[in-house]
Amino acid sequence: MRISGRRRRVAGFVVLGACLVALAAAFNVGWIVITGRGVLLVLGILLFPLIVAGLVLNTIFLVREIRRNEQHNAFINAVTHELKTPVASIRLYLETLQSRPVAPAKQQEFYRIMLADSDRLLHTVEQILRTGRLGHSRRRRGGEVLDLAALVREAVGLASVRYGLAPEAIACRFEAAPGEATVFGDAEELRAAVSNLLDNAVKYTSPDAPLPRVEVELAREDAKAWTLRVRDRGMGIAGTELKAIFKRFYRAASHASQVTGTGLGLFIVRSVVRRHGGRVYAESAGPGTGSTFVVRLPAGPALLPQPAPAADSNLGARA
Repeated sequence: MRISGRRRRVAGFVVLGACLVALAAAFNVGWIVITGRGVLLVLGILLFPLIVAGLVLNTIFLVREIRRNEQHNAFINAVTHELKTPVASIRLYLETLQSRPVAPAKQQEFYRIMLADSDRLLHTVEQILRTGRLGHSRRRRGGEVLDLAALVREAVGLASVRYGLAPEAIACRFEAAPGEATVFGDAEELRAAVSNLLDNAVKYTSPDAPLPRVEVELAREDAKAWTLRVRDRGMGIAGTELKAIFKRFYRAASHASQVTGTGLGLFIVRSVVRRHGGRVYAESAGPGTGSTFVVRLPAGPALLPQPAPAADSNLGARA
C-alpha cells in the first residue's frame, strides 16, 4: 500500500509536469501565430525553452524530494524498530529475573539472549555512527598494510557466531599464499565493510537454503587488485536496483517487508571501498536467483613471514 501510494504521487507530479509543458507549448505556438513577427516572436522563441526547462527541472526535483523523504521515513521506522526491539527484549528478561526465582540453567539462557540483544543494539548504533563519519570524510587518512585474507576469515567467524551458523554454512576459497593477499588501508573500516557484506548475504538467504548458504572467494584476477566475491542463495536483485541498493537508506522494495534493516550496510561498503581506491558492484540474474557482491581493492606489498626469535647465546654459558 505504501509503495503504490508513492508511485501514485510520483506519477501525479510527472503527469502534472507533462501537462504544464504541453500547456506552455500551446500558449507559445498560439502567441507566435497571433503576433506573427517582430520582437515578440523573437522573445517567445528565446523564452520558451527556458520555461520548458524550468518546468522539467522542477518536476525532477519534486520527484527526488518525494523519494528522499520517504527513504528518510523508512530509515527512521527501521532504526526505531532495530533499537526498540532489543531494548524491549532485555527489559523483559530483566523483569523476569527480578520478579521471581529462575533456575540457574534458565538464568544462563536469559543472559545469553540479553547479550545477543546487546550486540544487536550496539551493531545498529555503530552503523549509524559509522555512516555519519563516512558521510563527512571523503578521504582516508593514514593506513597500514593489512592481510585481507586474515581479515575476511575473522569476519566470517564473527558472522557464524552472530547468526549461530554451522561451520559448513559459509564456504571460503582463498587463492593466495599466507601473507600474500594484502591491501593498504584502515583495518576497522575494511572489517566493517566485509562484515556488512556477510551480514547482508546471511540475512537475505533462507535458513532452508542448501549448504553452503554463502560462498566467499578471494582471488587475484590481475596484478593490480584483489577481488573478493560474496555469493548468496538469497532473494536476488532486480536489474533496475543493482546500483540503487548502494545508496544511503535505500532498501529494495521487494525485500523491505521481509527482512529488517536500516538501509546503511551496503552504503557503508561502497563508501569504505571507494575511500580505499577500489570499487564494488552487485551481480544478480533477477529475483529468486541469489546475488553476488564483488569488491576490488588495490593490491598491497606481500607480508614477509616473521623469523623465529633467536635463542639467547648466553643461556649456555649461564648454565
